[in-house]
Amino acid sequence: MVNRGRARDVNEAAARFAETLAESYRLVYAQAAESGERQQRRAQEFSELVARNLREQTETSRSGAQQLSEQAHRQQEAGQEFARESVEAYAEFLDSAFSRYQAATERAAGAAAGVVEAATGAVADATAEGVERTAETAAFPIAGYDELNVEEVSGRLGDLSVEELQLVRDYEERNKRRDTLLEQMDRKIRAT
Repeated sequence: MVNRGRARDVNEAAARFAETLAESYRLVYAQAAESGERQQRRAQEFSELVARNLREQTETSRSGAQQLSEQAHRQQEAGQEFARESVEAYAEFLDSAFSRYQAATERAAGAAAGVVEAATGAVADATAEGVERTAETAAFPIAGYDELNVEEVSGRLGDLSVEELQLVRDYEERNKRRDTLLEQMDRKIRAT
């Protein structure tokens, strides 16, 4: 009987051991499964984080590239506008210069016609010297020059072209030789 009681105790101990062992395995498997699930969740979270970061970086790069493209386009438009305005300003300058040249030519032609007309009328009743003086006076850019003082002549120099200034300067040097006027005309001629 002792053996039977002992065998039962051994069987019960073996059953408890088996049950404890099975419970330990279930616990280990449950922890392993839970750990696997946690690792899978972490891996998925990491994957999502990487994907989100890549999307954000891609969007930022795309936005930056678009901004650079827009800036380059604005710079190109500004360069074209600058070139267009430069060409227009140069064309206006040339047109203005040509207009001044044309006006001076027309004035000179008109003055020459006046000189010829005055000279023709003067030849009939004047000497050769009188004809020369009349022609010079008719083409002269400042009417009544010989009667004007230094201040009056100075006030009229600003409207004259370089050629007209040179004509007045040469006349002043040959006749009255007023140093103040000669210096003022020299400065204006050099400045243009």
